[in-house]
Amino acid sequence: MNQQKAWPRIIGLVDMNAFFASIEQVDNPRWRGKPLAITNGEIGTCIITCSYAARAFGVKTGMHIRQARRICPELIQTTSRPLRYAEVSSHIMQALAEFTPVLEIFSVDEAFLDLSKCSDSEANPLALAKRIKSRVYEVSGVLSSIGISGDKTTAKYAAKLNKPDGLTIIPPWQSRQRLADAALTELCGVNQGIANMLAQHGVKTCGDVQNIPISVLGKRFGNPGRRIWLMAQGMDPEPVNPVLASPKSLGHGKVLPPNTTEISVILVFLRHMAHKLGERLRRHQLVAQQFLFGLRLYRGWLKVTLRSTLPCDDDQVIFRLGQHWIRNHWQGQGIWQIRVIALDPGQPRQADMFLRKRPQRVLSHQVMDSINQRYGNLTLAAARLVNRSSMPDVIAPSWKPVGHRKTV
Repeated sequence: MNQQKAWPRIIGLVDMNAFFASIEQVDNPRWRGKPLAITNGEIGTCIITCSYAARAFGVKTGMHIRQARRICPELIQTTSRPLRYAEVSSHIMQALAEFTPVLEIFSVDEAFLDLSKCSDSEANPLALAKRIKSRVYEVSGVLSSIGISGDKTTAKYAAKLNKPDGLTIIPPWQSRQRLADAALTELCGVNQGIANMLAQHGVKTCGDVQNIPISVLGKRFGNPGRRIWLMAQGMDPEPVNPVLASPKSLGHGKVLPPNTTEISVILVFLRHMAHKLGERLRRHQLVAQQFLFGLRLYRGWLKVTLRSTLPCDDDQVIFRLGQHWIRNHWQGQGIWQIRVIALDPGQPRQADMFLRKRPQRVLSHQVMDSINQRYGNLTLAAARLVNRSSMPDVIAPSWKPVGHRKTV
């Protein structure tokens, strides 16, 4: 078979195995091969991720640490270090860019690569994949799993098949057959709601999709629905996209000590999130006028969207908006998490340039941001943040090593 025709595209998905836990085991060799769980701070109660040794006991992401210790008494608990994870991820992504400039960083531990134009890819995709795995390990000490196929969906599916430390190649002419028995929810982007809708048409597996017209999905979900119809048959048309889109929102959230009811503690967390958001807006020359404030209660969220008088990047303005809302609408329920999100970030308009800030505030922000960027976040900040919670920040799933998503 002519390889040029058989592989119109060669797409790879690199997925680091138990990424955060693996980094901890690289940095602490005594933990290698042992059941390890990572929580958000020493007082964190929810497992962020765990090692494969822990997973063998039934420990899972999202599990309460007490429950995990019951099924795995030897479990080691350690505090997450998001800055370290971001650092290692940056090294890995730089290494992957050595193989192709067409690199889409999907998350902190995953990336798509379009390898179609690599000199040796069509001749031997297996050899190329081995080189990529070797390079990832060289720069990070972390094992990875790689899937290679002719489209993004099948490549991502392939990467999951032989974890950890897997390498799976599904040639494009085999994609439909290999996906046929897989549940639709095993495909990236197909949630349970879509699966339930298709189940009403007798569609439960990828192979079943061939039995319904593409128009069924197109009418219900538009272009994303038509893409799902193609994805299920190994024909995902979505290209690997190396371009980071302009931000539709910018936000920060932080987990509080469980069931926090002390208003002074809640306001410290609010001030911290406002500080981070204001600094991030200024760093990327953005302003916003609509801000979402959210408090996670035991059951669901208490949320509100508020507008500042003018578009701004001032953490004090953001904090005062949220403070007024909390003092007037929060009724004393226990709080587990707080979020502050700028819903409309954009470039400042010329008409607002001279209205939105006092010169003293501009100068103080410049000094504070410069010091914090050089010596670390919150080196210079409001006095109340000195006694903020010791619980560390959480790295977002959408983190990127460059641009407006380079933040923890």
